[in-house]
Amino acid sequence: MDIKFCVFVAASVDGYIARFNGKLDWIESVTKKDDIQDYGYHRFMDSIDCVVMGRHTFEKAVSFARWPYRGKRVIVLSRTLKEPPADFVERVDVFGGPIELLAVELQHWRVKKVFVEGGSVIQSFLSAELLDELIITKVPILIGQGIPLFGHLKNDVPLKLTGSQEFSNGFIQLTYSIPRR
Repeated sequence: MDIKFCVFVAASVDGYIARFNGKLDWIESVTKKDDIQDYGYHRFMDSIDCVVMGRHTFEKAVSFARWPYRGKRVIVLSRTLKEPPADFVERVDVFGGPIELLAVELQHWRVKKVFVEGGSVIQSFLSAELLDELIITKVPILIGQGIPLFGHLKNDVPLKLTGSQEFSNGFIQLTYSIPRR
């Protein structure tokens, strides 16, 4: 498959991507008000063609003051959401089928690089052996509980470290490739 499926995510040192209620306040608690680093996020976003996310991530994204995916095709995976809210009809497609079928559709649409976002969606793509790259920014905090980046996996997933970067505020970004089996 010619499509590259990638994750770009922040996680606490103990492996959580959000609190159970979806809040990300723990990230803000360790960043200074004048810290405007984007940790390569804008460069990453410039490199992708499409975003695939779950319904919960979509609901969080629509609550932001500014839609973070302008100019990108966004696909929301959901079996319960049949269509996006009226003000997002032009910006979002809803897909309720298997992700393997979505991967085939994306290939027909000539998509080259996909941003996979949201805990359960990341886990689904891992289980389907479709992920190619993980970019994980470790935030120097332990939050003890929340939504885990990785849940139960059927099999071990070997990773190859392809890059690492340390930031002055203690954040560490790790980039891994996932060899296709």
